[in-house]
Amino acid sequence: MDTPASTSRRSVMRARLSRQWLVQRFSLSPSFRYDKRVIQRAKDAIKHLGDPTLRPAAVMIALTERNGELQVLLTKRASHLKHHPGQIAFPGGKVEKSDADIVEAAIRETVEEIGVSVQRDELLGCLPPLPTVSGYLVTPVVAFVDPEYRPMLDPNEVDSLFEVPLAQFLRRDAITTQPFLVRGKTYHIYAMSYQQHLIWGVTAQILHALGQQLSLN
Repeated sequence: MDTPASTSRRSVMRARLSRQWLVQRFSLSPSFRYDKRVIQRAKDAIKHLGDPTLRPAAVMIALTERNGELQVLLTKRASHLKHHPGQIAFPGGKVEKSDADIVEAAIRETVEEIGVSVQRDELLGCLPPLPTVSGYLVTPVVAFVDPEYRPMLDPNEVDSLFEVPLAQFLRRDAITTQPFLVRGKTYHIYAMSYQQHLIWGVTAQILHALGQQLSLN
């Protein structure tokens, strides 16, 4: 049963996680360094692939404000995809030669995958690039989108689109590490559950990094 204290804490959290608060906090906070164990797993996987070249890619951390509370847009990848089918992810993909920069790549991929436009003047900033086990160097781009957006999903890429309150990811210990044995070595992979969704891997790692940068965890 809710108590006055718990209700008060939720009200404070909603106020703190408004767009205005995030703009101020993000701008004043130093970038967070990713978990060395996760970086090592990526390095080991890239070495196993035999190609040390990391291909640039970008994902969009799209945020929209509803009733004073920020929501994160996430996708469920199509089940027929060769790589990471059915996983929860941000809109995004590799940088094309036609892209002027990382931000343009993230904006283009967001439009192509979910039909949501992102304006450059709504850009908040970027998190540090993150190497992945698939050989990409992924830069997360953080931006706001119109809460009245009308998604148009590409069925070749995306099965569904949903929103999660940003506060869910920023709760203390919401995102934890789980040990996995890969080719005889134990690695730690970030993961968390939300409703029927399991959010893990790169997506969870990026959300964890955002929470650490905001100094809420």
